[in-house]
Amino acid sequence: MLKTRRFGYDGKGQATIANGTDPEAAWRAVGSQPCTLEAYVPFAREVSVIAARGRDGIVECFDATENEHLDHILKVSRVPAALSDAAALQARRIAETIADQFAYVGVLAVEMFVLREGGLLVNEIAPPVHNSGHWTLDGASVSQFEQHVRVVAGWPLGKTIRHGRVEMVNLIGSEVKDYHAWLSVPGTAVHLYGKAAVRPGRKRDVTRVFAE
Repeated sequence: MLKTRRFGYDGKGQATIANGTDPEAAWRAVGSQPCTLEAYVPFAREVSVIAARGRDGIVECFDATENEHLDHILKVSRVPAALSDAAALQARRIAETIADQFAYVGVLAVEMFVLREGGLLVNEIAPPVHNSGHWTLDGASVSQFEQHVRVVAGWPLGKTIRHGRVEMVNLIGSEVKDYHAWLSVPGTAVHLYGKAAVRPGRKRDVTRVFAE
């Protein structure tokens, strides 16, 4: 995978280089700009951990989230992720370690691949708040947005208590026109984020919280 170093997201700024293809053509396809070249990783699924670190070095992490993509765009996030207790704890510790090593202040997401042979591999670090953490608005005792405000204001971080099993679905492009149908689903919240125009690949989301 050839990826632009800047302004790439949701599959934008990426080109695939396979055996027999022209690497220079791939580079031209992404605008002939500085890029990184990444090998394919044989992974079973992707998970992410949203972490918040205060100026005092205290870190609070939300439960690991399992992410499902459609056409390179995040479609569904489920919490908790399908991980063993040991792997879920390892994912949180990885996020905490990264935040500490950067002496980071604020909220950031750490995306990880769950490898087919076992183990976790960090794929991306994305500050500050992240789409895979939008479920925290309705599914946790404190949201990732509030955590970030608390850090900026110098307030203590909130405890990240999940209310139940959570599923967040991104409404992509024209799907948002049918958002009214979700409003009658028990335990569901719809977030449109004030985006006035409907565009292909543009996201809004629906969060469903299930009692446990």
